[in-house]
Amino acid sequence: MRSENLQLRALEPSDIDLLYKWENDTSIWHLSNTLAPFSRFALEQYVMNAGDDIFATRQLRLMIDLHTEDPARTIGCIDLFDFDPVNLRAGLGILFVEQERGKGFASEALDIMIDYAFSRLKLHQLFSNVISGNTASLELFKKKQFSVIGVKKEWLWSENAWIDEYLLQLINKNS
Repeated sequence: MRSENLQLRALEPSDIDLLYKWENDTSIWHLSNTLAPFSRFALEQYVMNAGDDIFATRQLRLMIDLHTEDPARTIGCIDLFDFDPVNLRAGLGILFVEQERGKGFASEALDIMIDYAFSRLKLHQLFSNVISGNTASLELFKKKQFSVIGVKKEWLWSENAWIDEYLLQLINKNS
């Protein structure tokens, strides 16, 4: 799946080192509710099974490559999670390396994934969870027509304080 600048692609064994770095970065654990480090072995197993059907695994992670460079460079990943084929919905999450934030790439990647989720998977809705202090992500999802449908008060514990989390939703108007 491609756009002007980006390609979303399946996980490859060569991505293990990058995933190991991201998944074990304690500064972003609060974004994914991670509580413990991931072993390289666990990530290798995850990558080896990543080609399994989304209907079987209930999730899909794609790497985001900047294909305007030669060679293409991986700058993030995007996930569909909690995929529910009965109620036709899934969660949507995105991660970008810090130096590539604020350049419009996240918006471009979301466009690709939203189109895939609604056109290919025929989903009725997508949802996302965004912590209250993450204004950049909140504005990004709102720009993509996600609506804030709720606030989970004091939902996450982080650094001696409770943090609220917004629940956002996008309904497929064509379903």
